[in-house]
Amino acid sequence: MKVHHLNCVQIESPMGSAIGHCLLIEHNQGLILIDAGIGLNETRAPFQTLGKELIDLTGFQFDEERTAYRQIERLGLDPAQVSDIVISHLDPDHIGGLADFPQARIHLSQEEYQAFVQGNDRYLPYQMAHKPDLALYPTNDSTWLGLSARKIDLPFEIYLIPLFGHTLGHCGVSVKQSEKWLFYAGDAYYLRAELENENHPVDQLATIRAVDNKQRLDALEKVRSLIKNHGNQLFYFGYHDPSEF
Repeated sequence: MKVHHLNCVQIESPMGSAIGHCLLIEHNQGLILIDAGIGLNETRAPFQTLGKELIDLTGFQFDEERTAYRQIERLGLDPAQVSDIVISHLDPDHIGGLADFPQARIHLSQEEYQAFVQGNDRYLPYQMAHKPDLALYPTNDSTWLGLSARKIDLPFEIYLIPLFGHTLGHCGVSVKQSEKWLFYAGDAYYLRAELENENHPVDQLATIRAVDNKQRLDALEKVRSLIKNHGNQLFYFGYHDPSEF
């Protein structure tokens, strides 16, 4: 297994810069993405796809070379070999790239998909309009380092870790790599500084963006405890903090 770290989003806002930290995993049966960032169509026609209101609100910057598709090409790999994409949640900046890999099976929690199809306005239905093959995970069937987990149907050890609150089905992702685990916390925190500072100013934004803020805070506490108790076994990062890339 070989893991590539990709920045598939760039955000510039009054609060500062942010990124979209995706993973590309090479293994002997193909390529797997963890989250997909902003896609080709969105970089080519951002106002027609994402819309001016969302762009102004977030501060998205657009560059086709930043898409997962183009970065995979630059690595000398074939984007058509992306067989699976594991999704933390279905917010627009995490799944715009799905349509660039129409052959890929999409793995996510049942709760997140249900929230999407029920029409929550934080989601953009067109991002799933290509009707991808879905693998939905409805129940916790495993434990991982003391946390409830859902084993993903892939040919190596990888789990969805429920960290609900930011959205109704938001999950982290853990991947076994050699002697350590990669732990991707998604949007359970925006900045690593939140893990040490419970009153960090970005908490105000996280509160506003949370579907269930109590659940979000519980999830953040799970991440803190995980790192405190098992940090020596982990390489951990979230989606948005540039310092972690």
